[in-house]
Amino acid sequence: MENKNAYIPQKTLEDLEYQEVLKQVAVFAVTEMGTATCLESKPLPNSPDLHQQLQSVFEFRASFDNDNRIPNHGFEDLSKAIQMLQIENSVLEIQAFRNIGSTSETVNTLLKFFKKFKSYYPTLFAQGKEIELNKEIKQEVDAIIDRFGEVRNNASEDLARIRKQINQLKGRIGQSFNKALSYYTQQDYLDDIRESVLDNKRVLAVKAMHRRKIKGTIMGSSKTGSIVFMEPEATAQLTRELQNLVFEETEEIKKILSQLTDFLRPFVHLIRQYQDYLLSLDVIYAKACYAQDINGILPKITERSEIEYVQAYHPLLWKTHQAENKKTYPQDIHLNPDKRIIVISGPNAGGKSITLKTVGLLQLMLQSGILIPVHEQSRATLFNSILTDIGDNQSIENHLSTYSYRLKNMKIFLRKCNKNTLFLIDEFGTGSDPELGGALAEVILEDFYERNALGLITTHYSNLKVLANELPAMENANMQFDNRTLEPVFKLITGEAGSSFTFEVAQKNGLPYSLINRAKKKIERGKVRFDATIAKLQKERSQMAKTGQSLREKENKAQVESEKLEVLNQKIKSKLTSYQELFDHNQRMIVLGNKVNDLAERYFVNNKKRPLIAELLKMVETENSKRKRKTATLAKKEKAEKKKIDQEVQQKMEKIRKEKKVKKKPTVVKPKVKVILKVGDKVRIKDSRSVGTLDSIEKKKGFVNYGIFTTQVDLEQLELA
Repeated sequence: MENKNAYIPQKTLEDLEYQEVLKQVAVFAVTEMGTATCLESKPLPNSPDLHQQLQSVFEFRASFDNDNRIPNHGFEDLSKAIQMLQIENSVLEIQAFRNIGSTSETVNTLLKFFKKFKSYYPTLFAQGKEIELNKEIKQEVDAIIDRFGEVRNNASEDLARIRKQINQLKGRIGQSFNKALSYYTQQDYLDDIRESVLDNKRVLAVKAMHRRKIKGTIMGSSKTGSIVFMEPEATAQLTRELQNLVFEETEEIKKILSQLTDFLRPFVHLIRQYQDYLLSLDVIYAKACYAQDINGILPKITERSEIEYVQAYHPLLWKTHQAENKKTYPQDIHLNPDKRIIVISGPNAGGKSITLKTVGLLQLMLQSGILIPVHEQSRATLFNSILTDIGDNQSIENHLSTYSYRLKNMKIFLRKCNKNTLFLIDEFGTGSDPELGGALAEVILEDFYERNALGLITTHYSNLKVLANELPAMENANMQFDNRTLEPVFKLITGEAGSSFTFEVAQKNGLPYSLINRAKKKIERGKVRFDATIAKLQKERSQMAKTGQSLREKENKAQVESEKLEVLNQKIKSKLTSYQELFDHNQRMIVLGNKVNDLAERYFVNNKKRPLIAELLKMVETENSKRKRKTATLAKKEKAEKKKIDQEVQQKMEKIRKEKKVKKKPTVVKPKVKVILKVGDKVRIKDSRSVGTLDSIEKKKGFVNYGIFTTQVDLEQLELA
C-alpha cells in the first residue's frame, strides 16, 4: 500500500549523488535487464516491501560466506517472446523456445534450493513461495529441440520420414556424382581440379572444349573461361527431388514450432512471472555483491525514530580514496527523539558537508535495499521523507537568487516535515543579511524542532549555536580542528559548538596582523568573545583527547610489560628449580667424594684391598637402591638437560666474575644553564617547530616575528632555535 505522506524528491537524489551509487551497484548485475533495473532504482518509504528487500539482500550476501551457495540465476530477455505469445497464430523462433526452457529450469532449480535451505534463506524462500513449479515447459521444449538448437528427428512422424528420405537421397546423389566423376575423368574431359562446389552443390570442372560432350546443366565458368562447371543430368534430377523434400521438411518444422508455441501460450503469465522473479534475484545479487565490495552490513532496523551510525563511511569517497591509497575517516552519528537535531559548526573545509552527505546517502541506500558501510552495532529507522538543501542552488531558469531558491525549498520542508522525516541542510540561512537571515533561520529551525523531525544542519550563525544549546532535544557539534596547525581532523565532536577560526585562518594565510585587529574591532565584542570561548573549549577538548590517548597507550604498554614479566617469572621459576636440582646433585656428589676419600686414606694406611672393595660395593648398592630404572631415551634426555644447565651456570659465573672486576664510573649530572634571551635571537615556542625572530622585550613578554605576522609570548615559553 502506497504511503501518501512519502516524499523523497529528485533534488535529494541529486544532492547526495545517489545515481553514482546505482552505477556502482549495476556493474555487478549478470543480465542486461538487471543492469537497467538497478540504474532505475528509487528509494522507498518505510514499508514491508522495503524490509523484505533489505533482508533478501542480507541473506544473499551471507550466502557468499557459507557452503550453501545459491545456484545460478542468469537468464535471457524473454520480453519479445512474451509479446509474441500474446499474439494469435504467432510462432516463436527456436532460440526463444530454448530461452524459455532454460528460464523455466533455472527457476525450478532455485525454488527447490530455497525450499531445501529455507532455514538459511527464509526471506528468499518466501519471495518465491507462491510461484508455481512447472516441469512441463522444459520437458516439452527438450522433446522438440535438442541442445544444439535443432528440431529433433522424432519431433513428429512426418519429420522423421522426410529426414530419412533426405538422407537416403543425399546418398544417391553422392553415388550418382561419383559415378559421373569417374567416367568423365577416364574420358579426359575434366580439368586437373576435377570438381568444385557452387551454391552448395558438387559440380564437375569440365574443360571448355568438351562441354558439349557431357549431359548436364552449366552452373558457371572460371574467370579465364577455360573451365566450365557442370552438374551431371542424373545428379540434377536427384537434386530437384531433394529440394522438394527440404521444402516439405521446412513446412513440417513450421507446423511443429507452431504447435509448440500453442502449447506454451497458456503459460504466458507463468513465463512472465518466472522472468520477473529472476530479474528481482539479479538485482538482489548485484546489491549483495556491492555490499561485499564496500563491507556493507544491515544495521538493526528499529521502529523508534533514530539514527545510530557507528563508524559510518561515505561509500563513494571511500572507493575514491581506496583507489588513490588515501585514508577515509569514519563518522559516528547519533540522532534520536532525545537528541533529534544536530547543529554542526566550525571552519570551512573541515568535513561538515561530507558528514551531512554521508548520513543522507547511507539513508537513501538503506531505503533502496542496499546494505551500508557501518559498524554492526549501528541502528537505523526507515523514513517516509528525506529532504536536503545542500550547495549553491541559484536558478538561472527561474531567475531566482540563492536565497530565494532556498526559501522556496524551506517552504517545501515546512509542508513535509514531521516525525517521519529526515532533513539535511548545508549552510543554513546563508545568502542574505546575516542578522536577518540568522533570525529567520532560527524560527524555521524552531519549527522543525516542534515537528519532531530528525535532522542535521551546518551553520556559521552564532544564534543557531546558542539555540542548540538552549533546547533540550537539540545538540551542538563541531568538526574537530587542530588549533595549532589549523588543519582539519575530520572527526565529529558532539556537545559543543565549533569555532569558525576566521581570524586564525586569515592570519595563517598571510593577512597583515594590523588588518585582522581592525576587523576584530569592527564587529561586536561579544561575538568575538563567544567565538574565542568556543575555540578555547575546542582546544581543551583536543588536549583532553590527546591525554586520554596517551593514558590508553600507557595502559596498553603496562599490560604488555605485565605479560612479559609474567613470562619472565615463569622462566625464572623454571631456572631456579633446575639450579636447585643441580645444587642438590652436586652436594650429594661432594658427600660421596668425601666417603671415597676416607676409604682411600684407610687403604693408604693399611693397604688392605678386601675391606676397600667391600665398602665401595656397599656404597654403590646404596646409591643404586635410590635410583629408578630409566629408558635409554629418558636417560639421554636427562643427561643433555644436565649438560645444558651446567653450561648456563658456568656462563653466569663467568659473567659475574667479569662484572666484579669492572669499576663503575659515577655519572656526572650537568646543571642546566639558564639562557638569557636578547633582541634579534632566533627563537621558537617550546614544543613548536616554527622559528621566528625576537623583535622586542617588554617586561616578561617577548614579541616574536614570523615574517607574515607577529605574536606576543611569555619569555619562559621561548627557547633558542
